Amino acid sequence: MSSHLARVARRSYRDASRLARPTVYTASSPLRLLSTSKATPAVTTHYTVKPRESDPRWEGVEMERYADEADVVIVGGGPAGMSAAIRLKQLANEAGNEEFRVCVIEKSASVGGHILSGACLEPRALNELIPDWAERGAPLKTPVKEDKFSFLTKNKAVPIPIFPGMPMHNHGNYIVRMGHFVQWLGEQAEELGVEVYPGFAASEVVYNDDGSVAGIATNDVGIAKDGSPKDSFERGMEFRAKCTIFSEGCRGHLSKGIMKKFDLNKDNQEQIFGIGIKELWQVEEGKHHPGRIEHTVGWPLPDAHTYGGSFLYHLNEDNLIAVGFVVGLDYTNPYMHPFKTFQQFKTHPAVAPTFEGGTRIGYGARALNEGGLQSIPKLTFPGGCLVGCSPGFMNVPKIKGTHTAMKSAMLAAESVWDKIQAGDSVTEGVEPAEYEEKLKSSWVWDEMKSVRNIKPAFHKWGLWGGIAYTGLFYVVGRGKEPWTLKHAGTDNQTLKPAESSKEIDYPKPDGKLTFDLLSSVALTGTNHEADQPAHLTLMDDQTPEDVNFAKFAGPEGRFCPAGVYEYQPDDKGNMALIINASNCIHCKTCDIKDYSQNINWVCPEGGGGPAYDGM
Repeated sequence: MSSHLARVARRSYRDASRLARPTVYTASSPLRLLSTSKATPAVTTHYTVKPRESDPRWEGVEMERYADEADVVIVGGGPAGMSAAIRLKQLANEAGNEEFRVCVIEKSASVGGHILSGACLEPRALNELIPDWAERGAPLKTPVKEDKFSFLTKNKAVPIPIFPGMPMHNHGNYIVRMGHFVQWLGEQAEELGVEVYPGFAASEVVYNDDGSVAGIATNDVGIAKDGSPKDSFERGMEFRAKCTIFSEGCRGHLSKGIMKKFDLNKDNQEQIFGIGIKELWQVEEGKHHPGRIEHTVGWPLPDAHTYGGSFLYHLNEDNLIAVGFVVGLDYTNPYMHPFKTFQQFKTHPAVAPTFEGGTRIGYGARALNEGGLQSIPKLTFPGGCLVGCSPGFMNVPKIKGTHTAMKSAMLAAESVWDKIQAGDSVTEGVEPAEYEEKLKSSWVWDEMKSVRNIKPAFHKWGLWGGIAYTGLFYVVGRGKEPWTLKHAGTDNQTLKPAESSKEIDYPKPDGKLTFDLLSSVALTGTNHEADQPAHLTLMDDQTPEDVNFAKFAGPEGRFCPAGVYEYQPDDKGNMALIINASNCIHCKTCDIKDYSQNINWVCPEGGGGPAYDGM
C-alpha cells in the first residue's frame, strides 16, 4: 500500500468510525423530520449539477488527485462484490500470484453496515464458492423448517398450500441476517489477501485516454453545504485498475452512469423496481418458531394490480423475527405510502398477536430489482463489468437475489482473471467479454429465464391472474412458454395525477405495534456530515413544486421511507420542497420513482448513511 493510500485509509477509518457510532437523537441532532419550523427550500449545490469550473470560490484550489494502482478494483462490498473478490484471489493464489491486487471499495463505515435484505439465503452459490463454509463459521444458523403462505383480506387469512417446486418453497435454504453474512464474507476475502476499504465512497468513474474505464475516484471531503471549499477540503483519490467490477447493488449511481455512457440498455427493457421495508423484532416466548417462513399477499394493498406482499422470518437467535413488506414501485396512486402500508399490515388479526408485547429493535429499507431477464443490460464494457444487483439478478417470485448475485460475480471474476492473464486486450482497460457468455450458459440464466414472465403477468392481469399464470406456466411448465411478456414501462411513468386518484386513509401509529417515521429512522443509526451539499441532487430546483406537488400532491414525501422529503410553505405561502438529506438511508427509491427523473442520488461523504446491524 502506498504511503498516501495508508494516510487516506487512516483518515477514512477514523471518519468512518465516527459516523458508525450509535447516535442518540436529541432536539439538536442532525436527524430532522417533518418539522413545523420554517426551513430553506431545496437548492442543489452539488458539483455534479453546479460545476466548480464556473464557481469563482473554487479558483486556485488544488485539485490534483493521488492515485493507487491495483489489478482489479471492485466497487461495493456486498455479497456480489465480496464473492468476486474471493474468487479472484482464489484463482490468483492457486496460480502462485499472491501479489495480484484486488481492492474492494465500500461506502459504508463498516462492512455490512449498508446491507439490508429479508433474508432467506439459497446456498447454491456459496456451496460453490466456499464449500467448507460451515467449518469456517458462516453465520447460517437457521435452516428453513416450515413455509406458510396466506392471502389476506381485511380481517381474515386464507392459507394457500406450498408444494415443492413453487417459488415460495424454501426447504434447503437458510434464514440469515444478511449484514452479518456479508461481514463474514469480508473476513474470508481478507484472509485470502483482498484489500477491503470501508468508509470510501466511490463517486466518479475514471477513464483512460482511449475511453475505457480506468477505475474510480473516491469523493472529495471538506465541502460546505453551499458548495464552497472548506479549510478542511481534501481531494478524493483514484483507485486505478486493469479491470473495474461494479457491484454497487440495486440502482448503483455509478452503474447507472456506466449504462448510459456505453448504451448498455439498448437491447433490453429498462429496469423496474420495488421497495422493501423491514423491521427486526424480539418477540415473547411462545411466539417464536425458528426456521418458520411466512409470506402473505393481498391486504392492505389498495387493489389487485398493486404488486407486493409481506414476509416473516423466524431466526434461531434471541427470539428474533424479521418482518417486512415489499411494494412494487409501478404503483399508480400518488397517495400510496409504502411505509404506512407496512405499519398497517402489522395490525391484521393474523399478524398482530405475534408482535404484541415484543420490542422493535431494527428498521430499514432498500429498493430491489423486479425487471428480471427482460431488464438485464449488456454486462461488459471496455475496462469493466456489472455484477449482482447492479444489473439486476433478482428472482422476483422467490424474492431472492443473493445466490444469483454471488454466482454472477464469481463468473465475472473468472472471466476477468482469464482476460488479464491472456494479455490481449485491445483497450487499456480490460473488457471481460466471456463473462456474458459464461453467464448465459449457467444456472443463473436458466433460473432467470424460467421466471421471466411472472412479474409482468401480475402487472397485466392483477393478483389472481398473476397467481394463475405462475401455477400454469412456472410450476407446471417451468417457464418454457415460447413468449416473453414485456413490462409496461418504467416506474416513474406509472403515477396518475392526484386529482384522479383516491386518497388513502392510514391508521395513526400507536407506538407499540405501529410507529411513525421519526422513531423508525432513529433505529437505522443513519448519520451524515451535516455541513455538506445534499447528495439528493435536483437537476432543476423548481420541478418539485411545478410538477410533483402541483400534479401529484408531492409523492416523494410518501414514497421515501426515511422522511427525507417534505413540503412546507415558504415566506410567500407557496409550498416548497425541503430535503432532509441527513435522514437518508440510501434506499434509492427517490432516484427511481421521481416522476420527472429530476432527483439524482449521488454518494455523500464516505462512511455516511445507515449503520445497520445484521439487517
